[in-house]
Amino acid sequence: MSKPLLSPWQIVNMNVGFFGIQFSFGLQQANMTPIYQMLGADGKSLPLLWLAGPVTGLLVQPIIGALSDRTTHHWGRRTPYFLWGALVCSLGLLAMPYSPALWFAASLLWILDAANNVTMEPYRAYVSDRLRPEQHAPGFLTQSAFTGLAQTTAYLAPSILVWLGMSKDTLGSNGIPLIVTTAFVIGALLSFSTVYYSVKKVPELPLTLAERTHIAAQPRGVGAVFAEIWDAIREMPDTMKRLWWMALFQWYGMMCYWQYIVPTVASTVYGTSDPKSPAYLDAVLTNGQIGGFYNAIACVAAFAMVPFTRRLGAKWVHAFALCCAALAMALLPGIHDKAWLFLPMVGIGLAWASIMGNPYVLLAGSIPPERAGVYMGIFNMFIVIPMLIQMLTLPLLYDTLLGGRAENVIRLAGLLLACAAVAVCFVRSEKSA
Repeated sequence: MSKPLLSPWQIVNMNVGFFGIQFSFGLQQANMTPIYQMLGADGKSLPLLWLAGPVTGLLVQPIIGALSDRTTHHWGRRTPYFLWGALVCSLGLLAMPYSPALWFAASLLWILDAANNVTMEPYRAYVSDRLRPEQHAPGFLTQSAFTGLAQTTAYLAPSILVWLGMSKDTLGSNGIPLIVTTAFVIGALLSFSTVYYSVKKVPELPLTLAERTHIAAQPRGVGAVFAEIWDAIREMPDTMKRLWWMALFQWYGMMCYWQYIVPTVASTVYGTSDPKSPAYLDAVLTNGQIGGFYNAIACVAAFAMVPFTRRLGAKWVHAFALCCAALAMALLPGIHDKAWLFLPMVGIGLAWASIMGNPYVLLAGSIPPERAGVYMGIFNMFIVIPMLIQMLTLPLLYDTLLGGRAENVIRLAGLLLACAAVAVCFVRSEKSA
């Protein structure tokens, strides 16, 4: 059965759910370092406290991908995972800002990230399932645009609440500002409602008789799922193998940025390293504003990239975007005026738009459609393994090679993104992007 050609509005509707998923990730990127530090964490321990995301992604996404490839539920192959994952994610977001202690927040992040991963991996496969190959570029880049829009809103949420009249100095009993708590409550409402909207507006296509027969013929059980993952790894397309090196540098660098941008801004712009000081809270709000700005750039850039990706190819557009971010991060630590912080965010926004779209354009054109779920899950390992490497190795470098300074971590991020730009140039597309 030929897939129907979707209208631009249908492509938008099917990606609304990604807004809720990425709003959750945006809240984490903008606020987990401040939450941890307000609960007593020191700078050196921050990477280890962020371990939940990559570890749960490493474990959850390939398994969920393989399971969804074999699911024949009347709701669809991917939809049950969307809805249950989004529901648990909403509950995690609701509880996070009420964490009474550091260990509680760190433990809750494991649950929250596991739920996010249960939702996100099938969503990538759902877009691949639902669209014809010629619509993969607009499909994944629209998903990237919603990532930018969601994270813009998530980053800006505390500042918007201040602009609406809430006091930035009102703290909960655990020391976490009320504006942060309110932002997480909003995220909890969005997480489930947006995913539900998408699956109602653009439901999955019913499985054909041939697809059902193929699924029924697959072996069942936990062992069969892990065997499928291993077989898919062994038979991995060459394009996907070459994407690994890009992903290693790219995601190591982005984690450095997310973990250390608030301490960097606090030091370089506000002259403080005390997470309990009013100046540090100003740095948190400033990070929300510049983060919102780079995500707004990403939202617009994702749509603008579509004709360039079609004409030039995904890898060349991605290499250019990564170079822009590398330059931006090299400049960031030398800026001491808040207003000038917005300039490098243009480069970071271009890169973030490309990161969330173009690698998936390259990937979707190289994998067999019947294994889209498991390969999207395995590709997530290309994200989380570099994050794990970063979290385990950066504490070893922080006091020695990097001098115990957050600004030097941002400089390292720029160098790594430049390496990622070089690596993506060596990716060969097996089909036209």
